[in-house]
Amino acid sequence: MNLLQETELHELYEMQPQEKQIIVIKDINGLNWALRKINAANTKLNEIKSLADAERERINAWEKKVSAGLASDITFFEQKIFEYHSQILANDSEQKSIVTPYGRVRSITNEAQPERLDDEELFNYVVANQLPYVEVSTSRKLQWGELKKTLKVVQHGEEQIVVDADGQAVPGVIVKPRATTFKVEVDD
Repeated sequence: MNLLQETELHELYEMQPQEKQIIVIKDINGLNWALRKINAANTKLNEIKSLADAERERINAWEKKVSAGLASDITFFEQKIFEYHSQILANDSEQKSIVTPYGRVRSITNEAQPERLDDEELFNYVVANQLPYVEVSTSRKLQWGELKKTLKVVQHGEEQIVVDADGQAVPGVIVKPRATTFKVEVDD
C-alpha cells in the first residue's frame, strides 16, 4: 500500500457514518474520488488476506509438526492396548470389554464371510446357474448384497470355501477370514 492509498483510507476512516450516507457522485471528479477509495480498500484487503494466509500456513505447519508426534504416541499406545486385550481374550473369550476410569476398550469379532474377488467370474456363475441376483435394466448388474445373503463359508479340507445353498463352490469369491477389531474410547 502506497502513501496515497493510505491517505485515501485515512480520509475514509475519518468520515462519520452519517457523512457516508449523504455521499452522491455528481461528476467525473466524484467518480474518481470513489474509485480511489475502492482502490485503497481493495489494496488493504489484499494485504490483510496475504498476511492472514501466511499466518494460516505458519500455524498449519506448526499444528502438523506438533500433532505428528502426538498422533504417533496415540497409535503406539493403542497398539499396546490391543496387544494386552488380545492376551485377555485368549484367556477369557467373554471379556470383550475392559473399563477403567479413563476409558474403555472393546473388541468386536466378525465371522468369516464371503468377499468378492473376481466380479466377472462371479457374474458368469450367477448367470449360468440362473440365480435371481442379476439386475436387468439398460445393463446387467450383479445384486451382490442379495446373493451374499444366500452364501455360506464352509470348511473344505484344510481351507474354507464359499458355497451356495446347494453346497456348490462359488467361483470369483474368497473367504474374508474371521477378524477381531478393537476400539479404544478415552473419556474427556
